[in-house]
Amino acid sequence: MAAQVKVAVIYYSATGITYQMAQAASEAAGDAGAEVRLRKVRELAPDEAIRSNAGWSAHHLETQHIEEAQLDDLSWADVVILGAPTRYGMVAAQLKQFIDTTGPLWAKGALVNKVYSAFTSTATKHGGQESTLLSLFNVFYHWGGIVVTPGYTDPSQFVAGNPYGASHVSNNGETAPDDIALTATALTARRAVQIGAAVKKGLAG
Repeated sequence: MAAQVKVAVIYYSATGITYQMAQAASEAAGDAGAEVRLRKVRELAPDEAIRSNAGWSAHHLETQHIEEAQLDDLSWADVVILGAPTRYGMVAAQLKQFIDTTGPLWAKGALVNKVYSAFTSTATKHGGQESTLLSLFNVFYHWGGIVVTPGYTDPSQFVAGNPYGASHVSNNGETAPDDIALTATALTARRAVQIGAAVKKGLAG
C-alpha cells in the first residue's frame, strides 16, 4: 500500500478571509486521503494595530488554538500549500518572513521535489492576485519544488478564471469567500495531493 501523502497548509490571515480558504484547502486535502497539518505563520503586527481593527482583533482571538508554523512542518510535508492576502501585489510580510527563515532547509536540499501550490485574496478586484501567486512560485522554483496549479482542469475554473491558484476578492474584508473561491481552493488542494502522491510513489520506486 502506498504511503499516505502529508500536506502542510500554511497561511497568514488578518481578518479571517484567507483562513477560510486555508480551511477549505485542508478539508479537501483530507478528503483526498492526505494527512494534513493546518498552520498559521506568526503575526508581526503590533498589538495596537490589531486592536484598531475589530475584524482583525476578533480573528486573532478566534484562531489562537491554531499552531504556528515551524520549519519542521515543511520538512515533514510531501505537499505544501501556502496562502496569504496580497499586499501591494506581493505576499503579506508575515508569510514572507516565515519563508525567509527556510534557508537552513534550502541549503541542505530538504525542500526539493515536494509539490507546492498557493492561494490568495485581495481587497479589490484584481488587486495583485496573479502577481502574488507568481511571486510565491518564484520561491518554489528556488526550492527545487514542483508547482501544481488548478489550471483549467475543471469546468468550475472557467467561472473562477484564475489558472494560477485559488483567489478571492474580499471587498476590504467585508465579503467572505464564496462558493467559486472555495471550489477553486478545494480543486487546488486535490490536484496537489494527486500529483504529490504520484511524485512520492515515483521517487520511492
